[in-house]
Amino acid sequence: MQLTKHAHACVTLEKDGTRLVIDPGTFASDAAETVTRAHAVLITHEHFDHFDEKLVAAALEAQPGLQVYGTATVAAALGSHDGRVHAVTAGDTFSIGSLTVTVHGHRHALIHADIPCPDNVGYLIDDGAVYHPGDAYFAPDASVRTLLLPTSGPWTKLGEAADFVRTVKPERVIQIHELMLSDLGLHSTATLLGEKGLTGIPVERLEPGTTVQLDDV
Repeated sequence: MQLTKHAHACVTLEKDGTRLVIDPGTFASDAAETVTRAHAVLITHEHFDHFDEKLVAAALEAQPGLQVYGTATVAAALGSHDGRVHAVTAGDTFSIGSLTVTVHGHRHALIHADIPCPDNVGYLIDDGAVYHPGDAYFAPDASVRTLLLPTSGPWTKLGEAADFVRTVKPERVIQIHELMLSDLGLHSTATLLGEKGLTGIPVERLEPGTTVQLDDV
């Protein structure tokens, strides 16, 4: 499987000709082009940095075969589009081409008691090949080979991020949701959480547009 990192929380996964895009939000400048080439779009929650509603709605109109999966709020915002928009919750499993997806978690991480927490789901792809948690440190009860680790934002805490990695025990960690960090912040975060830090696992930083190969099992 190949993973392409886009800005902030958006990634593309491709295997055997099947292409998924997760969380094409407004921070990803190439999101429209990326979604144009996708078979399916997966949305973890409705926040704008994960879900560009206008972009996804336009793609559904222009691409008759496109499937979209997200929380009930995301699905309601888009409408049915002849059954191509699917509301998902924890425990759901579905297939897109050669890829199997399972859904984990329920709620966005707490920012502040005065700010409502929307529904948030994580997606585990291809029997644990990669896990995108959205805006939460919810650990699935399943093996994860590559963990996409959010490292910046009003809800993140480095101590909780470290415990999340320790609980999941992935083979590989790639930073996502890192756009709010400076270069110094990115380096210090990777050092604190990485191989010689709290988790013992290297934390990779990928520039937007970078494609890496994930080990297939």
